Amino acid sequence: MARIAVGGFHHETNCFVPARTDFEYFAAHRDRPPLVRGPDVIKWLSNTSFALSGFLAQMGSAHDYVPLVWASGGAGGYVTRDAFERITGELVGTLSRGMPVDAAYLDLHGAMVTEDFEDAEGELLRRVRAAVGERVPIVISLDYHANVTPEMVRYTDGLVGYQTYPHVDRKETGQRAAKVLAAVISRGRPGGRALHKTSFLIPLNAQCTMMEPSKTIIEKAARLEGGDVLNVSYLAGFPPSDLYHCGPSVVVHAYTQAQADAAADALAREVALREPEFAQPLLEPDDAVREAMRIAADARRPVVLADTQDNPGAGGSGDTTGLLEALVRNGAQQAALGIFCDAEAAAAAHRAGENAEVSIALGGKSGPEGVMPYAAKFRVARLGDGRMRTTGPSVGGRDIDLGPMALLRVGGVSVVVSSKRMQAHDQAPFRHLGVEPKEQKILALKSTVHFRADFQPIAQEVLVVLAPGGYVADATKYPFKRLRPGVRLYPLGPEFAGPR
Repeated sequence: MARIAVGGFHHETNCFVPARTDFEYFAAHRDRPPLVRGPDVIKWLSNTSFALSGFLAQMGSAHDYVPLVWASGGAGGYVTRDAFERITGELVGTLSRGMPVDAAYLDLHGAMVTEDFEDAEGELLRRVRAAVGERVPIVISLDYHANVTPEMVRYTDGLVGYQTYPHVDRKETGQRAAKVLAAVISRGRPGGRALHKTSFLIPLNAQCTMMEPSKTIIEKAARLEGGDVLNVSYLAGFPPSDLYHCGPSVVVHAYTQAQADAAADALAREVALREPEFAQPLLEPDDAVREAMRIAADARRPVVLADTQDNPGAGGSGDTTGLLEALVRNGAQQAALGIFCDAEAAAAAHRAGENAEVSIALGGKSGPEGVMPYAAKFRVARLGDGRMRTTGPSVGGRDIDLGPMALLRVGGVSVVVSSKRMQAHDQAPFRHLGVEPKEQKILALKSTVHFRADFQPIAQEVLVVLAPGGYVADATKYPFKRLRPGVRLYPLGPEFAGPR
């Protein structure tokens, strides 16, 4: 039996949106569990789709667990100093009081940036390593969008990343991390570590593992693992995080340095060779809507429009109006758009009641500059309390709370409005308001890739739309201050010359 400390801290930081992510955001129950401590970590995270759940299931009841803290703030702007220090302080403090431990497992993201630390996970791991000492193994799991740094590799004995985007393998990732930690407990800490950073950034819409070249890269990483090679992880990176080591990574932990280097070199070569294949056409809103209407005229399934730049999962506000305006302007019929976050509009709809007509200035309240509210008279078609259980393969089985919700209709468009942000990667919020997704002609989804897990199987075709939003797909438009000079800002694109 081993005594194992377990915990987690997630945030995917878009450094180019104005809002900060504070402690209260982590503490609240939204589209993910609230901040939980001690025994509540096991209570909340067991039998869920999160990596920590998979870790606990794989390790089983033969071990003694020291639950620390688990917190997730989704995606958004810089994490405040207060939030990072309070959550990290609790995690490390509980760990210090729970010593001695034989090992530690942390369920992290890998793309957190705070007001003080561009490599927040590296700083967290430095403090954890200081608390447990040099002999205790630390294994972590990371999101596929992690911007891996040398510090993350240095302080760990295993680093296991998601292998899917949409992320449908969170739980399996935890299971893989458990197998790595079990091997390290049995055999001792590995002596080899390797990190390769690619020379180019990859926009999120081109990172999908359901398509090439990411599909083949992930498959090759899996083939390189085994024996003395504990983990071979390909992490595609999160471009809107402003840090020196932003971008895709290959990470290997092995029992000898030669083994680590050989596996990392092989996978890094594969990524470099596939650079020209990371491309995906993006359509302007009016062009996308007209094309969707053309396809939908003879289709038996909905056409999906992905509002990629207003994806809350990448730091978008979820309330930009560009695609909504295009749908109404072009006369789209039997179209549903979601998930549109506007607490004021939801409250106004609840005050008015179902079937009422109400004048609302919808959205445009917290997104990028220049995005205006969409002012119109809407019919309140349905109201909901926002409490439901998700059903899809990416986040299925979660009990979520999106606050008061409303289905607002204008012309031939139904807008699914929530009070709390959630990207449209599950059909449950639509059904919560009486909208059956597969019966629509057009589905406009505020998501970049995650929607594909639950919506692509019912779609006639998917079109990716370049409407305004907080996640800008073209990294040349980001005012980077910390990114390493020389990295190409998109595949085969221009090199970053340094801060302007």
